[in-house]
Parts: sequence; structure tokens; C-alpha cells
Amino acid sequence: MQALSPFLAAENLACRRGERLLFRKLSFRLEAGAACHVTGANGAGKTTLIRALAGLTTPYAGSVTREGALGLLDERTGLDPDLPLGRALAFWESVDGCTSPDGAITILGLAPLLEVPVRFLSTGQKKRAALAALLNRAVPIWLLDEPLSGLDADTIAKVVALIQLHVGGGGIALIASHQPLNVPGMTSFAIEDYAPAETEDYA
Repeated sequence: MQALSPFLAAENLACRRGERLLFRKLSFRLEAGAACHVTGANGAGKTTLIRALAGLTTPYAGSVTREGALGLLDERTGLDPDLPLGRALAFWESVDGCTSPDGAITILGLAPLLEVPVRFLSTGQKKRAALAALLNRAVPIWLLDEPLSGLDADTIAKVVALIQLHVGGGGIALIASHQPLNVPGMTSFAIEDYAPAETEDYA
């Protein structure tokens, strides 16, 4: 049976934080090979959107549908903080069935850090480690929440290149970031464009 092409879609999506309605009437559909940049100020709802798309929170209204496995990159690495980085990555490599992890480690410059416990890594080093784990999952849909934060200019360029390679190979990437991204063909929207009016009663 031929595998279905990946897609990620939201229909009339609305999300709240506590009693505050962050955004509403948000719809989009991303097909294989698509990248989308979600912009917005801190607190506007970018992370809430990412978590809803990942299935970690329930939207206030609307629906999320997808075809294909997804990987989430946010402020949490998902790596055991007490293990050396190499062993922490190896755990997920075995879970995800990754047989060639060295490529991600080399690209992201992690080889000198493999014996360092995860808890001792800097913010940027943890972000690179989380990116390596994501690459080794080999999933078609990437949800990236502020993937460039804490990274130097050289690493930012590598991350952008990795996103380009991912979508160029038929993957999907949705990136929530306040920083600019140069990915050819990428669409974008501002989360504030879907914020409710102060007097709006959404149902």
C-alpha cells in the first residue's frame, strides 16, 4: 500500500489561556514540501498554537487534522538531564529506530559534548541536542517553537538549512518564531491577526 502524503491542517481553530481567548477563526492546510512561519509577540499565542497542533492541549473551538508522524521542538529537550548527552540521545535513537545518528551529531557540532551530562549544557547546546533528536526521529511533520533562540549565527544558518532540506525532501515545517527566517517558498502569518476584538464574544 502506498503511503499517504503528509499534511497538517487547522479548521476554524480557537485557543484560550485560562479565561483569555488568544486567537480564533484560524484555518490553514500545509501539504508535503510546505513551510510556514508563525510570527507574533511573546504571549500572543504562538506556543499555545504549537501545543494544540501537537495534541498536547485541547482547542477551545475548531479542529486539527494531520497525516504523518510529527516531532515537536520547544523549550524542553525531552532528554534525561542526569545522563551524558550521548546516552540521552541513544535512548531516543533506540526508541525511534534510528540506525545512523552520527550525521545529526556531526552537523550540529555535538561530538565534543557527548560525555557531558545534559543538565550542564548551555541553552544553545540543549537546543542543538534537541534538534539532533528531532532529526534522528525522521518524522515528516516538524513543529518548531522558537527553534533559533539561544543559538549563534552559525548554528542559526545550519538550522535554517536543515529546515530547507526537510521541506525540500517532502516534509512539512511549521515554525513559531519572532526571528526572521529565510526559507524559499515559505508562507507566514501573524498570530495577532486572529486575535479577538476586546468586545467579541466568540462561540
